[in-house]
Amino acid sequence: MRKNLIIFGTRPEAIKMAPLIKEFNNHPDFQTKVCVTAQHREMLDQVLDFFDLKPDYDLNLMRPNQNLYSLTADIITQLKTVLEDFVPNFVYVHGDTTTSMAASIAAFYSGSKVCHIEAGLRTNNKLSPFPEEINRQITSRIADYHFAPTEISRQNLLNEGISKDDIIITGNTVIDALLISKERVANLNSKEINSLKNLLNSDKKTILVTGHRRENHGEGFINICEALKQIALEFPDVQIVYPVHLNPHVRKPVYEILSEIKNIFLILPLSYPAFVWMMKECYIIITDSGGVQEEAPSLGKPVLVLRDTTERPEAVQAGTVILVGTDKKKIVNEVTELLKNKKRYAKMAELQNPYGDGKACKRIVNYMQQIF
Repeated sequence: MRKNLIIFGTRPEAIKMAPLIKEFNNHPDFQTKVCVTAQHREMLDQVLDFFDLKPDYDLNLMRPNQNLYSLTADIITQLKTVLEDFVPNFVYVHGDTTTSMAASIAAFYSGSKVCHIEAGLRTNNKLSPFPEEINRQITSRIADYHFAPTEISRQNLLNEGISKDDIIITGNTVIDALLISKERVANLNSKEINSLKNLLNSDKKTILVTGHRRENHGEGFINICEALKQIALEFPDVQIVYPVHLNPHVRKPVYEILSEIKNIFLILPLSYPAFVWMMKECYIIITDSGGVQEEAPSLGKPVLVLRDTTERPEAVQAGTVILVGTDKKKIVNEVTELLKNKKRYAKMAELQNPYGDGKACKRIVNYMQQIF
């Protein structure tokens, strides 16, 4: 029996790894255990509860005012005990987090094979997104098996000298998670979702906003907020819902600029099921999130991306997302066009999602069975 250790630490990782854990648990050829670093604590726990997952190892590393230096060191140091206890054949990490990068180093030190889920995404700008772009590149140098979501991701890896025999295109596991979650949320009796229903006017178009990226802190967030303010004032029949990230660099400009505007609702960050419900109900999404760029097309929602670069060019090429950066004029113009031009909106909403069909996890497990 082959031993798998699946390691993650943030809410996005938990969402994207949850269906893979479920899939591996259905196969007796593998003994699969889960380790969380809890790089994010509360938001991570919400996802674990929603997917009925209980970690075998919980490092509980989140600290007030933690920084990248101490977090990276703590992950590598504390994983030593876990790796020596379980001695996995394979360690699975996801995407671009500090947990993924540090866990891949620790797994390499232990002699385990490293499997990188969502491999090959690149901007080739090491400062955007920061530190995620370098986290991805370091993980790719260490990984033994690369599960790329798209052909573009595969080509990025080939360009960096990764053997074609070690890369498999799977689609993105976030679509697996979304399709599972969409059904569960439809039947979920949740106080949080009920409060959203009471907050919103179902006869009005809703714009959902999320934002937290470090590279947008400062002037970038001021520009974003000024754009949202202008949109709200020019379209009083539109309601903007903004679950505001807890980072003070985000909250300060958001509340200073937007708190007095009647059709903007500044709310606490949403749990994953409530966020899925909100994505289903909204008309347009404005975000700097990578995962949302992948999820929203499966729900038929146009996305404006608050970034100048993206490691997800497939969505831009497919036309399901538009890069607007933090340019106030561009944000306002694109939202205005989508609100007024029904044909443009319909064309964007009806495009096929380039990130897969919800069977990524089956492809990963089948591959791991075939190579052994």
